[in-house]
Amino acid sequence: MNTMVALEPREYIASLVEKAGIAQKQFQCFTQEEVDQVVREIGKVVYDHAVELASMAVDETGMGVFEDKVKKNQGKSKSIWNSLKDKKTVEIIERDEKTGIVKVAKPIGVIAAVTPTTNPIVTPMCNAMFALKGRNAIIIAPHPRAKKCSSYTVELMNKAIAKYNAPTNLIQIIAEPSIELTNELMKATDVVVATGGMAMVKAAYSSGKPAYGVGAGNVQCIIDRDVDIEEVVPKIITGRIFDNGIICSGEQTVIAPEEDYDRIMEEFVKNGGYFVKDAVEKEAFRKVLFVDGIIGKDVVGQSPKKIASLAGVKIPEGTKVILIEADGIGEEDALCKEKMCPVLATFRYKDFKEAVKIAQTNLEVEGKGHSCAIHSNNREHIEYAGEQLTVSRLVVNQPCSTSAGGSLYNGFAPTTTLGCGTWGNNSISENFTYKHMINISRIGYYMADRQVSTDEEIWG
Repeated sequence: MNTMVALEPREYIASLVEKAGIAQKQFQCFTQEEVDQVVREIGKVVYDHAVELASMAVDETGMGVFEDKVKKNQGKSKSIWNSLKDKKTVEIIERDEKTGIVKVAKPIGVIAAVTPTTNPIVTPMCNAMFALKGRNAIIIAPHPRAKKCSSYTVELMNKAIAKYNAPTNLIQIIAEPSIELTNELMKATDVVVATGGMAMVKAAYSSGKPAYGVGAGNVQCIIDRDVDIEEVVPKIITGRIFDNGIICSGEQTVIAPEEDYDRIMEEFVKNGGYFVKDAVEKEAFRKVLFVDGIIGKDVVGQSPKKIASLAGVKIPEGTKVILIEADGIGEEDALCKEKMCPVLATFRYKDFKEAVKIAQTNLEVEGKGHSCAIHSNNREHIEYAGEQLTVSRLVVNQPCSTSAGGSLYNGFAPTTTLGCGTWGNNSISENFTYKHMINISRIGYYMADRQVSTDEEIWG
């Protein structure tokens, strides 16, 4: 592989794509049962090596929490396979006797998957499971800061699927990734799946090939008046601190009713929160969290202790999350933006409409189209928020970071790539999954016995 990297970028990528094309042509002849054996094995090998892969990811990237990465490796592999195992992707997958339409699944070809340093194990796994479920081949472009653990993941997957006679080169990875090689890959394949920063997603959409990208996250979290605060606060903390906050669907704010605000903040402190109201401390945290308006690279995926140290603020030992009372909404305070670490901005609201307005104003700055969270038992309020907020997912009474991407306890499709619709400059407003990795031919039968409406009935 290293010899291949010595080639010119275009030549190197062409060789990967050529090998992938040969493998894909062989794989498209597999039956549904044979395909599913291969896809299951991809998830299972990550599940079985969850501890080892989590350790490698933390060591190489310097981000996140080992224990949470173990949970992520196990949870995602299990939930994705559980959602895929009964789905049809070979030959005829659906017959609709009412419309006379028969659907036939076809592979797309060779998929390019750009994966992030924040999720270097499960994103390659997830994309490989979806691609192979559709009988495609896949080439992964890992983040340079995560190339070792991502490459090892691919090596494990390839060894695992070999026992089912999967073609060689069905899953490949760029050994020494670079922006130039990634751009070449995106131009050379049939479809691009880009999970990462906005610059990379924009490049994917500019590649000249169909692309699935994701928008920035900035999950607003509303607490309604009718909930048990002692039950809700630990859920929000769980969501915010998972993997040190590097997940794009992690909670970013707490929007609380003004009469309960102080009590809610006290509950956060009781559960390991450090609440910042002092103006000097606020400014110290702002300076390390945002550099020229952009999230500081030194705080991404780091612990509260490390962040406080960078800010020069002393916090209690064992602090789980830092809460900072924002000095405005939207453009008025940088704290309203996405913070990829265990920090929450807090806000007060008078009535529920104001809570939704605060959330939407913050989304207009960053995170439009992604996800929001709400803790409420009021269906009218929940659905009002769902109608008003420009997000693709509204997560109800769950930790958002571990639920928006699908779980065994909700109906969102399990994935690591969350579409943000046109609000986030994305082509889909749903969770990316296997169905985006197949083409469908539709057979349309003539329905001679169909009762056709008259013009009067149609226009009346």
